[in-house]
Amino acid sequence: MAIWVVGTALTVAVYIVMLLCTVIFPFDRQRRHAHAQCFWWSDAVIFFNPYWKLKVEGLENIDKERTYVIVSNHQSLADIVVMYQTKMQFKWVAKESLFKVPFIGWNLSIARHIKLTRGKFSSIKKVYREAAAWLRDGMSVLLFPEGTRSETGEMKEFQSGAFKLAIKEQKPVLPILLEGTGDAIPKGSWLFKTNVFCILKVLPAVETSGLRMGDFDKLKMAVRAALGQAA
Repeated sequence: MAIWVVGTALTVAVYIVMLLCTVIFPFDRQRRHAHAQCFWWSDAVIFFNPYWKLKVEGLENIDKERTYVIVSNHQSLADIVVMYQTKMQFKWVAKESLFKVPFIGWNLSIARHIKLTRGKFSSIKKVYREAAAWLRDGMSVLLFPEGTRSETGEMKEFQSGAFKLAIKEQKPVLPILLEGTGDAIPKGSWLFKTNVFCILKVLPAVETSGLRMGDFDKLKMAVRAALGQAA
């Protein structure tokens, strides 16, 4: 309970600061200043949870001057906290229900992340139009190509959308491996497990220059294989 109380207080605090950022920096159309507040929020949430031990590797593979289609495996809600340890600017593709969660969802809206309504083809098309627009504007986009969280920790089959997007926009794919976050907040439970060791590993970017749309499956398999080998 203490961890959830502290985490909630931190989330309320970052919401207030993010809201202030929209007032102080009204011309920040990409909401970079608001997004950057989640960096200290992530640091604090991890610091105040005595059960989590996190190791971050591969940050040298991130070129802050480049725009990426970021893809990662997906294990739990803890992925959101841990991913901000990259200190990258990006837009999530997140399910609509998350935007309705008090403070967490409001923070997603303030930072102008991308809302996905599952089961609606029109929403999926809108998501990829919005993602493409961000990429063209120099903002990286983060997707979970498994679609939903893995309940076993094993990577599920990847969907193709992220890789088609990367080829179409000619942006490199940046694979990020998450391990242990499924134990940090198990699916269907609000209880923290003790002695959880998590790893965030950024792999070298996979270039898409010269690839054609028909190469999306090859790209998808190459990225999934790289993540599997890094695990």
